Amino acid sequence: MVGEEGAFVLGWDEVLTEEELSVTLKVLCMSQEEFQEYKEQDGWEDDTDEEESSPLSNEALSRLKSPCKKLLCDSVLLTLESYSSDLKADQDLLNNKEAFEGLSHREQQALHVRYGQKRILHRLLELVQ
Repeated sequence: MVGEEGAFVLGWDEVLTEEELSVTLKVLCMSQEEFQEYKEQDGWEDDTDEEESSPLSNEALSRLKSPCKKLLCDSVLLTLESYSSDLKADQDLLNNKEAFEGLSHREQQALHVRYGQKRILHRLLELVQ
């Protein structure tokens, strides 16, 4: 369902791997009976449900059913825990000109990427809490 990377791609305004995330959330939130039916039907290839066709924008994420929101929230929290620093520490480092300039060019770029990732994850957390 998730592909080789085992990750979803989130943008600032929407989920960029929306089909994978949508299917994964639905499957993980299914009862055992629903999952058995899903397997027997080889998925939802013929499903034309409006929910299926709408993009997973931030607005759509905030309207997900409670079990899906909890699953996403828990996933985001686990991902944030995997970082060695929090969002505020990265923001403080970015704002401290002397400390930032003491980093190598590669470390500066990594800091910008890490900070952006954390901002997106915090935004997603706000949407699903």
